[in-house]
Amino acid sequence: MSTITRFAPSPTGMLHIGGARTALFTLLYARHTGGKALLRIDDTDRERSTDAAVQAIFEGLDWLGLKFDGEPVFQHQRLTRHVEVAEQLLAAGKAYRCYATAEELEEMRKAAARRGLPPRYDGRWRDRDPSEAPAGAPFVIRLKTPRTGSTIIPDRVHSTITFANSDLDDFILLRGDGSPTYMLSTVVDDIDMGVTHIIRGDDHMTNAARQAQIYDALGVARPVYAHIPLIHGPDGQKLSKRHGAVGIGEYRDQGFLPEAVVSYLMGLGWASGLEHPTMESAAPAFDLSHLGKSPARLDADALVSANFHFMKHADDARLAELILPHLGRAPDDPAKALLTAAMPGLKERAKTVPHLAETAAFYLAPRPIPVEEAAHAVLTEEALARVRAVYEALQGVDDWSHDALAALVKAQAKALDVPFVKLGQPLRAALTGRTNSPGVAEVMALLGREESLGRLADALA
Repeated sequence: MSTITRFAPSPTGMLHIGGARTALFTLLYARHTGGKALLRIDDTDRERSTDAAVQAIFEGLDWLGLKFDGEPVFQHQRLTRHVEVAEQLLAAGKAYRCYATAEELEEMRKAAARRGLPPRYDGRWRDRDPSEAPAGAPFVIRLKTPRTGSTIIPDRVHSTITFANSDLDDFILLRGDGSPTYMLSTVVDDIDMGVTHIIRGDDHMTNAARQAQIYDALGVARPVYAHIPLIHGPDGQKLSKRHGAVGIGEYRDQGFLPEAVVSYLMGLGWASGLEHPTMESAAPAFDLSHLGKSPARLDADALVSANFHFMKHADDARLAELILPHLGRAPDDPAKALLTAAMPGLKERAKTVPHLAETAAFYLAPRPIPVEEAAHAVLTEEALARVRAVYEALQGVDDWSHDALAALVKAQAKALDVPFVKLGQPLRAALTGRTNSPGVAEVMALLGREESLGRLADALA
């Protein structure tokens, strides 16, 4: 039987980092087994679901490069099918109409609270004839769940999860207004979509018990479950805004590359043994048995390290395009060609896209370029005398290639009888306004003859 997994987010907010990891693991397992990964938007909660949240989910998945098979399914479009299955269970005696009033339900809650128990429906309409209800009284449809024994869930992460049936009441399938509950809709959709494996956060484990009972009532084989522990903050507490970015869009806005975020997420709960894994390298190795049972913790340093690695290996033109907006330039700005050519000397040091833009800004700075305080301190009277010697030697140079410029600067250092650094530092300060940059020969070659000589002249002036 072919593996079919699914990612089924509720569109009530941003794509959370935990949801992104679930989507990633769902895809990896499908790719590992040669199966399919489907996307479903669980939007039956029409009051809380928003078009903006749906768009945020699509944009987040697209940015991460997580491509699902087929078109996405929208759960609310299948409500008729969900109601049909509830009626099927009712007709088979596996569900029943419950006419309990709001006042009766409130009394049940109070009685449970007095005994220190969670709220639970007492089953008063489980075996009663509906004719006993007042004419026209509103009702819900509840599943007739097992009263004794246990519901046992084999789980690929936690081995076995056991729930005492006495702790699980007869839950609602159809509300009083005829609308299906999430519990019913999810099972019906998973069955109709042919889902064989469900990978999701372990906050859904209680849902698994109730959903398993619906599968059993329908006589349909349950899927394989893998409930992965949630992601916690560095302090071990449940992830929240106080821990910083928790939405995927925030990582994009902070300048992380999507492949770096994906690689980092793989390490949150999966012991891959791979260094800087990618979708391509991880899929053959991914297996549910390698998922951890303990919550993973966010590690900002590890994410920055991953981004640093992928920045160094990213395409130069792509990086140039990414930093243009940070430099106040349009994506089609002619400066992209210069930045692309300069990228090999810039990206080796960059940790994020904004950091890369900041290191590249001197290339596009109008003259006279701003000079940082540390660079200004380098340009002493003695150092400027050395800069002048190079400036004068450059006047008659026609070959403005990197190698020719490097040779000239090296020869000037020898002629001035100073270590190369004593000449390179003030040249760098004059050309870039900074104390850290690519080599001065590389900078001059990329800036071109006119701009380079102009910047040196400004410093000498």
